[in-house]
This record gives sequence, C-alpha cells and structure tokens, in this order.
Amino acid sequence: MSRSKTKNNRRIRKLIAFTLFLVFSSLGALQIAAATKSQLATVRRDIVASSALSAPSAGFENYLLVGSDSREGADPNDADFAAIGGEGDVSGRRSDTLMIFHYDIATGAGALISFPRDLWVKLGDGQKAGRINSAYQLGTDVLVRTMQTEFGIPIHHYLEIDFQGFKGLVDSIGGVQICTQFPSRDKHTGFFMPGGCHNLDGVRALAFARSRFFETKVKNKWQIDGSSDIGRGKRQRQFIASMLNSALNRVVSNPFSVSSAFAGATKAIIIDENLDLTEFAKKIRPAAKGAISRYSLAVYGDQVGEDSVLRVAKDAAPVLAFFGGTGPAPEVPNEN
Repeated sequence: MSRSKTKNNRRIRKLIAFTLFLVFSSLGALQIAAATKSQLATVRRDIVASSALSAPSAGFENYLLVGSDSREGADPNDADFAAIGGEGDVSGRRSDTLMIFHYDIATGAGALISFPRDLWVKLGDGQKAGRINSAYQLGTDVLVRTMQTEFGIPIHHYLEIDFQGFKGLVDSIGGVQICTQFPSRDKHTGFFMPGGCHNLDGVRALAFARSRFFETKVKNKWQIDGSSDIGRGKRQRQFIASMLNSALNRVVSNPFSVSSAFAGATKAIIIDENLDLTEFAKKIRPAAKGAISRYSLAVYGDQVGEDSVLRVAKDAAPVLAFFGGTGPAPEVPNEN
C-alpha cells in the first residue's frame, strides 16, 4: 500500500472516529437534557414560602438558603443515625442553617452571609420574639417575613435542603474537599478528620457542617472552638463554597455526570414556585470557581431569661445594607 493511501486511510479513520464522537456526544447531551428536564419537574415547590417573597428588586436578587434539621425519613441503618437521631429523638422542624446568597445582576458577582441560629429576633411580623431558628417551625412564610422585617433584606427566592437530602447531594457529586490546618473533631456529631485536605462523603460532610462543638488538635492538645455558632457559620460558608467548587469540577471533568448531580440535587431540595434551577445554577457558577464574597454577621452575646442568645451588633449595619440593596459592598473579611 502506498504512503499516500495509508495517510488517506488514517484520515478517514480519524474522520469516522470524530464523527462517531460527535454523534455519541450529541446523543449523550440529549439524554442529559431530557433527564435533567424530567428531574426538574419532580422538584418539590413550597407554596407557603412563595406567598411571602418580595417583589423583584432593581439590580440584585437574594436567595434564602435553609438547612432543615427535620429527622423525617431518617434511616436507623445510616452510619450517622446515632449522632443525628430520628423523629422520636428530635420533634418538630427547625432551621439548622440560614444563609442568604446575594446575586448582582449587572456584574454576576455573588456574596454569602449566614445567620446564627441562636440569634434573638422578632418573629414574622414582629408579634413575638424568639430564636431565629424557631421561625421556620412556625412556617416557611414566617421565616421569610422574619428575614425581611428584622434585617431589611428582601427575599426573592427560597431554597431548602434537609439532612437526608444533604448527604445524598454530596454523594451525588463525588464528595466535597475540605482542608484544615490541624486534626479536627466533634464528638457530638461523630466528626473526625486529620489535618490537611480530605474528600468528605455525605455522612462526614453533614457532621462537619453541623458541628457546634468543633475542636482542633494543636501541639497535641484538643482545643474547642469557643465561638460556637459564629465559627459554625464560618465553616458552613467554607463548606458551601467548597461544595459548589466540587460540583463544578466534576461536571467539567465528566459532562455526563450532570444528570446524576441534578438527580442528587432535585431529591434533596424544596424551592419556591418561581425559582428556575437552571438559571440559578448559571448564576451561582462563578461562586463555584471561588468568586464569591463571604460575610459574617456581627453579633454579641446576651441573656433572655435563663437562655443565652445572640443579638445583632451595630457593626452589622453596612453588611445588612449591602444585602438589603441600600449600601455598597463592604470590605471582604479575611475568611475569604
């Protein structure tokens, strides 16, 4: 066979291989799109929360992100059941995590702030006071109104994830990488991790995110994080950013994993009636690359009766104004 014919045959084989690649890629993309569309149709919608949402604001959107501590559906066979418990151990529903994701429509910039669950606030429309995590128990609409009335922050969309769904979501994206300088643990949630960077599965990720008695081992001595909910909020903001980054990296390295990632997400969440998950994913994508500002809420300790609580400090005003759309973005703290 002549050299020219050999080259032609190679070109033909490459062309056939490339054509087949395009065909299968297209079919895969169509399957992913069909599966994703089907999965999106199964997402649970919260009509009650939707009724309390704010009208659109000029230039920005706020998404209220809620982590529910409901034990509904907890499996006694789960590795973390002893630490988390079931419906018989913890009755009712309270918000374990409260965050707001702020999206700038013009620039695409994202910002995240968390609210300690022991924060003492006026609930709903201000008829009575209590810890902020109890607002969720009164109704998701009460929680939305609490955030809007107490902090002057309009809430445009609502997204909730529960304990059981959280673990499935993390596992669906292949885990989340978390880095700590020292060995860390929480004997209450069963969390333990050597120092360095480690990929956490759903069970360990939940134990990390829920930790309120976080300890680090420095110079061979365990030291508890005395900041309680403040440190917890910081770790949760770190975790959310890492989870988004892990999800993006998995999808980029394997586009066919989009379907399974969406499946994990749609089973784990409840959203308001008008939230478009596809559009939300586009908006939060820069955050997955690390382009997100993470803020903490300035608070101070106080006593209400026999209860130790937290209250919003005056220093919180600039951050609240920014999330409320009435002030510029404050300087990003060192945790970012």
